[in-house]
Order: sequence, then structure tokens, then C-alpha cells
Amino acid sequence: MVVLVGHPNSARWPLVPLTRHRRFPRSRASVCDARAFVRQVLTGRDHTDRLDDITLCVSELATNAVLHGAPPGREYSVSLTLDGSVIRLAVRDSGDRQLDIDVPEADWEACSGRGLRLVREVADDMGVTEDVVGKSVWVVLKSVSPSEGAGENVY
Repeated sequence: MVVLVGHPNSARWPLVPLTRHRRFPRSRASVCDARAFVRQVLTGRDHTDRLDDITLCVSELATNAVLHGAPPGREYSVSLTLDGSVIRLAVRDSGDRQLDIDVPEADWEACSGRGLRLVREVADDMGVTEDVVGKSVWVVLKSVSPSEGAGENVY
């Protein structure tokens, strides 16, 4: 742990947002890798209070990218941004299928159709950004930033 010293406001310097991106192949096995990537970034930055929620979100959004978003032979990407107490996760695919995040409730006997509803319930905010090619489905979760828990900025 490194604590900034010597500057009059060293304990109050704002943390610079951290963003990490990774691309994954369009395969069911890649969803596990996407979860591991997000967990590694969050635990490496001591951002673990919403770890289960963000793991659920990346699992559902990556699965949707594999099954419905990324065309065969293409990849999807996962971006994770940590900005103080805000965690932003985005899963981007290059498919042309539009997504409505206000999905109706799934039939009680259905084996699928609940993922986005689960994500919407655990996330503090959620949306879809249409890109020139494809779309990004994103969620925002508020957490306790490591610096808030420690009372000082740690880099």
C-alpha cells in the first residue's frame, strides 16, 4: 500500500478513474473468463463490497452477448471503470440486434428470459448505448470505495 505524502492535500487527492477493457471470443466458455477478469480487477483494487452483484451482471450481459449479440466469428468486449464509489460495467457487441432492457416477466415455466431482470434489480442504473456498429449494455453500481473505507486515498 502506497499513501501519497508531502502534498498539503495528499489525503484528499481525488482518485483518478481506472478503466480496464478486455475482448473475449464468442463462446460460452468466455463468460467464465469475463467473470474472472472483472473479479480480478475489483479485488486487485480492493473494491469487493459489490463483488457478487457485479459478477452476476457481467455473467448475464456476457451470456447475452454470446447468445444474441456478437455475430459468429466476432468478439465482444467488457469494460470496467472504477471511479471513487462508482463501478461502471459495459459489455459491447457488434451485432445489429436491438435490445430493450424493459423485458416482460418470463413465463414461470421458461428456462430463460430472466437475466436482464436480475441485472436491473441488482444494478443502481442500467442502459443501452447504440454504437455505429453494435451496442453497449452498461450497468452502474454504487459501492464503498477503498479510500472511503480507509479514510485516505490509497494508490
